[in-house]
Amino acid sequence: MFRYIFIILFIGNIFPAFSQEKAGLFSYDDFIEIVKRNHPLVKQANLLPLDAQTEIMQAKGQFDPKLGSSFDRKAFQGTDYYNRWDSNLKIPTYFGADFKVGYEQNSGLKLKPEESPKLIYAGMSVPIGQGLLIDARRATLRQAQIARQISEAEKIKSINKTILSASKDYWEWYLAYQQYSFIKEGLDLAETRFNATKERARIGEQAAIDSVEAKITLQDRQVAFEQAGVDWKNAGLMLSNYLWNEKDEPLELPENAIPPAVSTFLVDEMTLQSLLVKAKTHPELVKLEGKIGQLTIEERFRKELLKPQLDVSFNFLSKSFDIGNDDNSSAFMFANQKVGVNFLVPIFLRKERGKLQQIRIKQMQTGFEKGFAVRTIMNDVYASYNDVKNYEKQLKIQQESVKNQEIMLVAEKRKFEIGETSLFLLNARESKLIDMRVKVESLKSKYQKALIQLNYASGSM
Repeated sequence: MFRYIFIILFIGNIFPAFSQEKAGLFSYDDFIEIVKRNHPLVKQANLLPLDAQTEIMQAKGQFDPKLGSSFDRKAFQGTDYYNRWDSNLKIPTYFGADFKVGYEQNSGLKLKPEESPKLIYAGMSVPIGQGLLIDARRATLRQAQIARQISEAEKIKSINKTILSASKDYWEWYLAYQQYSFIKEGLDLAETRFNATKERARIGEQAAIDSVEAKITLQDRQVAFEQAGVDWKNAGLMLSNYLWNEKDEPLELPENAIPPAVSTFLVDEMTLQSLLVKAKTHPELVKLEGKIGQLTIEERFRKELLKPQLDVSFNFLSKSFDIGNDDNSSAFMFANQKVGVNFLVPIFLRKERGKLQQIRIKQMQTGFEKGFAVRTIMNDVYASYNDVKNYEKQLKIQQESVKNQEIMLVAEKRKFEIGETSLFLLNARESKLIDMRVKVESLKSKYQKALIQLNYASGSM
């Protein structure tokens, strides 16, 4: 229950600042949830697909119907040469053909013989050669659609990078707190022992030099405690870099917020195989596959440009809007037509062939880059997995070593109580145990960071 209260304090709009009384355990899951919700870099990454969507909209705009009108007039020395007015609607299609409907109204003394006072036309223009299978409009739209997939991969990659950085800082904060706690525990023991030794030396039950020894140990741990406090506070400041509320306002980590205890779990071979499967859809590979897809479309378009340009247009003509009129001069009939053919082909095609060759070179470069990326990502997963397993072994050994050191410390205390050892050896045993406990927590921190690195390497944060 307290966990959810703590999250609300971090991400809610009701509380502009943290309540020190209500702060408490701050788990890794709670922290990452806040990062995913409100961190500026995560929000920035979420905008990438939206930006790509606008590119698709722009590409689709090339297929928008266009309504146009033009007016041309000439009058000179009192003579009304001509007035030409043409209004039309042009409808591009995805298959390359363009439909066009228009109305012409012409007047004046100097009109051309073929110009009619009023003319309605409706027809289409079709590319038979170049542009039949693919043209610039279709290529741009398809590339924009692939670019959206690339932007999704960029988004995931950016968020993963932010989570990786945040995770490492969290586990540094965790280690700083554990180190601070153990050193404080040692400081309390040293202070208690110094007071007891000083009192026993005062009444003559113990040598005065032992109180000096106890004082040195106390001072040494006081210095370590002060440094540990600063390290913990600085680690908290680093963690605060990732804490933001829904209003994009930075938040501060409460001074008495502490990490909970961490339980480790073993990563087995099945987990590794699952991560290797996920690595095949790594954001970096998705990006490169998208680039290869875009280059494939570009290659098709450039190959299309090697064909001769042959465009055919056909328009039905009529003098009035009465389609059912029996008057051959007015009705839309096959005899009332306007036909056009355009043909163009460069003789050497050097520009087109050069561009096509350049695209193919880029395809090979991207293919090599993808092959190298696949190899690198897989090896990164294996290397990260090896680090995790190594920390598992080290942690197990170190935990057993701590238990043995605790036994040694208990034995040393008994020997000290019966006068068979010195205070120096007792303090040494105690300090060694503190250092070993800190090392256990350090290995736990490294183990957690290695787990995060393993997931990051596979692209599955």
